Amino acid sequence: MKVVGIRFKSAGKVYNFDCGAFVLNVGNNVIVETEQGISFGMVAVAPAHSDLPCDKPLKKVIRLANEKDYKQKSKNADSEQNAYSFCLKSVKELNLKMNLFSVESSFDASKLTFYFTAEGRVDFRQLVKILVKELGVRIEMRQVGIRNQAKMCGGLGRCGREICCSLFMDKFGPVSIRMAKEQSLSLNPTKISGQCGRLMCCLTFEHGIFPAIPGEKSIEGEPAGDEFIRVEEMEMPPDEDYEKVISNNNTAGNHKPVNHGNGPDIS
Repeated sequence: MKVVGIRFKSAGKVYNFDCGAFVLNVGNNVIVETEQGISFGMVAVAPAHSDLPCDKPLKKVIRLANEKDYKQKSKNADSEQNAYSFCLKSVKELNLKMNLFSVESSFDASKLTFYFTAEGRVDFRQLVKILVKELGVRIEMRQVGIRNQAKMCGGLGRCGREICCSLFMDKFGPVSIRMAKEQSLSLNPTKISGQCGRLMCCLTFEHGIFPAIPGEKSIEGEPAGDEFIRVEEMEMPPDEDYEKVISNNNTAGNHKPVNHGNGPDIS
């Protein structure tokens, strides 16, 4: 069986599907069968033969996306925008304490999912009734955490690059202030917090590496402190010896030239 990895959202989780006889490449848009119905996805992992046992049969790739599918996706995007505007207006009228930030339509346009954040539980039953009456489709309200909101909305991090969770991370892991301490980073919350207001996920990337680095006095014979070694190299003619002058920062400018063999002195 040929298995292909399909992703439905940017930096979202990759799901395995039965590729069948289709010839697919990474980046191809496809229509697949899912538990929620027909969905539009993109190939994230190239097809490969697999004989590993599965808990349940894999869903199949139905076809490569065609012009009609692209038109449907564009139509869904317009419906999502209209639904978002109407829902936002209704939230304000009902004075609900929730932050609506995204709407997602199923590929067949039979269902709309509204994503929001809130500090506590929200009674949105009246809101759902209004949405069903106005939009005429199934409605799902999904409350997510602040980190998931940042992942779905995207943005730029403190480093100037797209935030990691939106770019390539498919799941979140625990992050603690101890990780910043081990890396000798500033403990100022404004400097180690991400767009979501939580500790930056990148603190985990080098976690565990710094404790393994030798300490100041762990190398016998080496001076303790912040001294560094500067290496200067000079290329000599082929018939001359290779010269290398080594000095530390405390003797920089006062070092004596090192002369090997018959090469000229370096002053």
